[in-house]
Amino acid sequence: MEWTDIVLFTLGGKPVLLLDFLSSLLGLTCVFLAGRNSKYNFWVGYLYTAALFFLFWSRNLYANLLLQPISLAINVYGHWRWTHPKEEERSTEDANKLKVSMLSWLQRGFAVAAVLVIALVWGWVMKSLFPSNPAPYLDCCVTVLILTAQFLSALKKWDCWIAWLIVNVTQIILHVSVGHVFMPIVCALYLVNGLWSLASWMKLYRKNG
Repeated sequence: MEWTDIVLFTLGGKPVLLLDFLSSLLGLTCVFLAGRNSKYNFWVGYLYTAALFFLFWSRNLYANLLLQPISLAINVYGHWRWTHPKEEERSTEDANKLKVSMLSWLQRGFAVAAVLVIALVWGWVMKSLFPSNPAPYLDCCVTVLILTAQFLSALKKWDCWIAWLIVNVTQIILHVSVGHVFMPIVCALYLVNGLWSLASWMKLYRKNG
C-alpha cells in the first residue's frame, strides 16, 4: 500500500485518508494564521502546496496539479509583500508589516468580471479536454475564485475574505451534494475562520485608516 492510500479513520462510514487529513490540517492552519495577521501563514502555505501536489498526483487530478505552481508563486509573492511594504503601505503597529487595505468599487467590479470571463473560457477548455466532468464551469469558477482570493490575500486586501466565504459556501454545497462527510466539516471550519477574519481584518483596516 502506498502512503497516499493510508486510511487514518472512518467518518460516517467513509474513509478519511492520511493525506486528506494532513492537507486539511495544513490548509486550516494557514488560513487561521492569515486571519490573525501572521506572516507565518506563508511558511505553512508552502507545506500546504506540497501536500496538495501529492494529493492531486495520487488521484490523477492533473488539471488541479498544474495549478499548484501558480498557487506557490502567489504564496511567494505574498510572503514578500507582507514583509517588505512600501513606505505608504506600512502598518502603524509595525513598520515592517504590510497594512490591511481595501479594493475600490471599480477594482471589485473588475475582479468579478475577470473571474467570470476566465472561468467561462477555462470551463470551455476543461469541458473539451475532460468531457466526463459533470460541472466543468462550476469547478473552474471555484478554482479561479480560490486563486483570486489567494492573490488578494497576498496583497492583504480585506476583500479576500469575501472571496473565501463564497468559496467555502460553494464547496460545502458541492461536498454535501456528492455525499462527502469529512470535507463539509473542514469547509465549515474554513467558513467560521473566514467570518472571524473578515471582522478581524476590518478592525486592522480601521486602525490603519
